[in-house]
Amino acid sequence: MGIVSQDAILQLQALMDTVDETLIQTFENVHQGYQAGTLERFLKAREWNVVKAHKMLVDCLLWRVQNDIDNILARPIVPAELYRAVRDSHLIGMSGHSREGLPVFAIGAGLSTFDKASVHYYVQSHIQINEYRDREILPSASKKHGRPITTCIKVLDMTGLKLSALSQIKLLTIISTIDDLNYPEKTNTYYIVNAPYVFSACWKVVKPLLQERTRKKIQVLPGSGRDELEKIMDYESLPHFCRKEGSGSSRHSGNENCYSLDHPFHKELYNYIKQQSLMTEATQPMKQGSFHVDLPEATEGTEIAKTLESELHKFEKGNGMSESIDGLKMDDD
Repeated sequence: MGIVSQDAILQLQALMDTVDETLIQTFENVHQGYQAGTLERFLKAREWNVVKAHKMLVDCLLWRVQNDIDNILARPIVPAELYRAVRDSHLIGMSGHSREGLPVFAIGAGLSTFDKASVHYYVQSHIQINEYRDREILPSASKKHGRPITTCIKVLDMTGLKLSALSQIKLLTIISTIDDLNYPEKTNTYYIVNAPYVFSACWKVVKPLLQERTRKKIQVLPGSGRDELEKIMDYESLPHFCRKEGSGSSRHSGNENCYSLDHPFHKELYNYIKQQSLMTEATQPMKQGSFHVDLPEATEGTEIAKTLESELHKFEKGNGMSESIDGLKMDDD
């Protein structure tokens, strides 16, 4: 890290030393003892502009306090059938760790339908996984390896991606904006695998619109990506959809599906939230129902989504595809 970077961190630290007392506890939940690394993340997200990074971080802390994010891990999605429906339609899990100790998250981008619950439940679930990662998984990995581990790897499976995915653009934009504003620079690399032809059309449109910093993090791998991913993680840590051989069939029929509620990650997450809920209920009864979080205003990501939608309409017409995407326009409700 250069002198300029160190100076920026020190300047931001001096500004944060004067933060309002009401924000101190939530700031501790954000940095988890690695304050300099957290300041660096927000500085990177604002191109090392100290004033902009300070505003971004304070806005993040205010968002956390106003939406009670510190207690979101004590708010289970109930009943259990609803939680299962959310999990079945928002495919995400943790398959293991890279050899450097970074958690590996698997995301079924192509097959997630987001159609079994209201947007608030999906947002709640997404934030819960973020918070569990930051408060439990990353600190545990740091302790195991004896050094700060503050980022993760994400493997996005594009299997099943169709033009009908346009119906999910608004929700995906909300989720990505929440991450951009409140969990910046938490992903080291995005690996995209099992990409169908329609993804190529999407990628050509989106890639030029992304910031260079983001573009450098994204790698589109051939096929299931297994050969490339095995360079950075053991076979056991590969997401189940990457364990394919030549014909596309899995080497071991008994591979665990990391999206499943029976997978160790989801069992641990579910039990953790249940335990936190019981502890909180003992002292402060909470209302049931979805945990409503203020949804972010339109950002750069919204413009990217609208551009992508427009281009995919052209793609559909130009290729004579039968899947209609009429009526799936973005709305601002």
